[in-house]
Amino acid sequence: MHIEGACHCGDITFSAEVDPNHVIVCHRSDCQVLTGSPYRSLVPALEGTFKIISGSPKNHIRTADDGVKRAQTFCPECGSPVYGAPANDVALKFVGIRVGSIKQKTSLLPINKSGAALL
Repeated sequence: MHIEGACHCGDITFSAEVDPNHVIVCHRSDCQVLTGSPYRSLVPALEGTFKIISGSPKNHIRTADDGVKRAQTFCPECGSPVYGAPANDVALKFVGIRVGSIKQKTSLLPINKSGAALL
């Protein structure tokens, strides 16, 4: 599925291809703190498809509870989180796009193992 998205102020825009059946809801402590909510919803971009169309996002390197360093990427103007990726992965092999920043978010519902929507 082709998606497009933007930060809240519109300075950062992006596009990617995603599998709508792989939406993730993360309840880890890091995601809770970074969102200010009980969970974060994200969808991985298919490898090699994520592209920044406009703007220059800023990264904050965070060491997760499991010791993995991840770049938390956000808009320097409005602070909207846009995506997360391994801190040392220059090619952005795993980009977890924040579902709230995606225009087609209503088509990206997390599902449980039985296929029922979680939200």
